[in-house]
Amino acid sequence: MRILRILHNIIRLCLVFILITCSFGNSGGPANPPEINGCQVFPADNIWNTPVDDMLVDDNSNAYIDTIGLSENIHADFGSGLWEGAPIGIPFITVKSSQPMVPINYVAYGSESDDGPFPIPLDAPIEGGDDSTGDRHVIVIDTDNCMLYELFNADPQDNEWNADSGAKYDLTSNTLRTEGYTSADAAGLPIFPGLLRYDEVEAGEINHALRFTVPETRQAFVWPARHFASQITNTDYPPMGQRFRLKADYNISEFSEINQVILRALKKYGMIVADNGSAMFISGVPDERWDNDDLHELHNVTATAFEAVDVSSLMVNPDSGQALQ
Repeated sequence: MRILRILHNIIRLCLVFILITCSFGNSGGPANPPEINGCQVFPADNIWNTPVDDMLVDDNSNAYIDTIGLSENIHADFGSGLWEGAPIGIPFITVKSSQPMVPINYVAYGSESDDGPFPIPLDAPIEGGDDSTGDRHVIVIDTDNCMLYELFNADPQDNEWNADSGAKYDLTSNTLRTEGYTSADAAGLPIFPGLLRYDEVEAGEINHALRFTVPETRQAFVWPARHFASQITNTDYPPMGQRFRLKADYNISEFSEINQVILRALKKYGMIVADNGSAMFISGVPDERWDNDDLHELHNVTATAFEAVDVSSLMVNPDSGQALQ
């Protein structure tokens, strides 16, 4: 009996040790969550930073892929050099707390936007360049206070910015925007955490989901999105915020090292529908180090290599981006 009690105690201690180890191991999302100049890009347990490689396939996955287009392929919507006279991708800059604040004049969605002023320099880079007729996103990060500021359809004036919409985010918080509110993106999500940066690829690992667009979405959004931009009610079309991932058995061995890093991230973290736009366009930051010819090889990956996943079981609170790990 004494030997049995000793064995029982040993087993109990082992179980306690395992539970403690698991608790520490799952205290956040990735082991090395993304950061920018010392600021973590949302907490480690944020849904953007949470792997989805073991999540269940969404019941509507096949229908979603069909409406996106079975033959559509990945397009790297970023690169080096210029396209039609403008850098390729969505630029961003960092500023310090000493950056002067300027007023923001909203001309379209002011009631759903965050009031200024924002610390956005009047010469901040605009997506597509100064003369762009596109989305004209502007992204600025105050790395002293770890605050993210984003504008949509932004146009600098003499001493302020005009914009259709804008939002600010505390990068240390999981708080989502008010339900039903847009942001600088149609899904009501932040843009920056879904951008693909060359430094991440060069480091060999991308530890977050990516942002991408599809031609048509439906009049709905799913967590963590907060807003829709469609009149389509057909459930064959994906809602804003829908997560997709590259299928686990998709062979990536023939791709370059750079592209393998991107494709591994698409298997582990996937990508989130953030806006209506060109099919399977993945967002990234312009950088002269990108090899455009190499990125073009991603076109060999078609929509049929992806599947929609259901992340609803990870939700802790509908108003929070915190995800169960």
